Amino acid sequence: MKTENVSRTVLAGGVAAVLAATALLYVPELVGRTPAAAPGPAERAADAANAGAQAALPDLVALIGDREEWLKDHPGDEASWAVLGAAYTERGLRRADAADFPRAESALKRSLAVLPAAKGNPDAQLGLAALANARGDWKSAKEWAERVRAAQPKRWSAYPVLIDAYNGLGDYKAAEKATETLTELHSGAVVAARSAQLNRNRGYREDAGAAALDAVALAETRADKAAALARLGDLAWERGEPAEALAQYGTALELVRDHGPSLAGRARALAALGRPQEAVRDWQAALRVLPLPEYVLEAAELDESLGLSGDARTLYDRLRNGSWVRAEVVLGLFEADHGEPAEAVRRLRAEWARGHRSVQVADALGWALYRSGEPKEALEYARKATDEGLRSALFAYHRGEIERALADLGPARRHLAEALRLNPDFSPLLAPRAKEAVAALGEPPNDLPPDVRPDLSGPPASTSTSAPASTSTSTSASASTSTPAVRPSA
Repeated sequence: MKTENVSRTVLAGGVAAVLAATALLYVPELVGRTPAAAPGPAERAADAANAGAQAALPDLVALIGDREEWLKDHPGDEASWAVLGAAYTERGLRRADAADFPRAESALKRSLAVLPAAKGNPDAQLGLAALANARGDWKSAKEWAERVRAAQPKRWSAYPVLIDAYNGLGDYKAAEKATETLTELHSGAVVAARSAQLNRNRGYREDAGAAALDAVALAETRADKAAALARLGDLAWERGEPAEALAQYGTALELVRDHGPSLAGRARALAALGRPQEAVRDWQAALRVLPLPEYVLEAAELDESLGLSGDARTLYDRLRNGSWVRAEVVLGLFEADHGEPAEAVRRLRAEWARGHRSVQVADALGWALYRSGEPKEALEYARKATDEGLRSALFAYHRGEIERALADLGPARRHLAEALRLNPDFSPLLAPRAKEAVAALGEPPNDLPPDVRPDLSGPPASTSTSAPASTSTSTSASASTSTPAVRPSA
């Protein structure tokens, strides 16, 4: 797997939390609603938001249309402008359609024009924070959300947005503290999802899986449950359990037939299980409904691994020529492996300089430096990626190859083996290379280096003439077994 997908799934949940907070406060009746009428799609979306859950995508679209219609005659309704802005952002994320982001920004700024931030309006401010996260502008997201938290520290919906921003900046201690506060203020699927994310980032895989399972049980809507199941599938995939992952994605797709993250996850799992034609089919379906840059890269690399060079080249060109948002890590990895490593270094150094110092950026920058012929500097960033806590087969593979280039063979052997132990099918292109590298390194040497060998040159053990011969033999045997040959750690 070339990228970490759980974080993007959780990010959409952060926008849903903002929409939940804004939907709770907007007052106007839904357009055309009558008290006796059954809930329509717009009302269902509002009800889902009020419960802190994801709405079905068609219902979210209906809510957007409803608010657009309402605001034609009620342009001074700042709460509805905030709802509209948050809904645009969530739709943009769930469709991978950046065209919704300028619409979101316009609606949220219109809300602030009616009720400025200095006079309150936390909904619009959190909406702008969620929008900044969606665009990968973690610093701006942090500033907007921290402003709301300072004014209203018990406003639970600020914390999912803050967690996304802190994770994007690589400030994992702040993300952990924000998660702890969120669990004190709120409950439900959104909190369970954040707990799963925190434990995953710490490397606590069992705890992450348990929290993700709680999120499935607590999900309020079919869309929410599908997202939770996809998260559970992603965690199983990262543990190297493609059959378990396949089952979770399949259940999610029974709930939401065109659920993009589940289609992508099922494609990965099918490829790992030796069903490449089905995997290609699912990648094509995933790209139709959710054309994320990381999905384009993964689909292209599967095609390349299968010898479908023309299809792979078409997807690589699509990635190279597309207009992407929040894609610096993906584009950096693409350039490092399939394009110009120097361009990857330039791009990722700029990202690092912006303060975006997540483990994903550290790993990608380290890999780009290695591919550019700078393994010594590369190792500094690879260590930042692998030492934080997240257990990633891709990160371990990258570090192992960098160490192998530096002739640091013990750590190289250990990290390459770790990559395959974590997930033996982590990438259709790179996993086979990891196996080749482990085979080339071979077994660790039996002999210790001279400077760490035990000193065995001392005088022989004393043998008393009065001691029985059996005692002397026993002592000698004991001495020989007390200092076994020791292999260096590999």
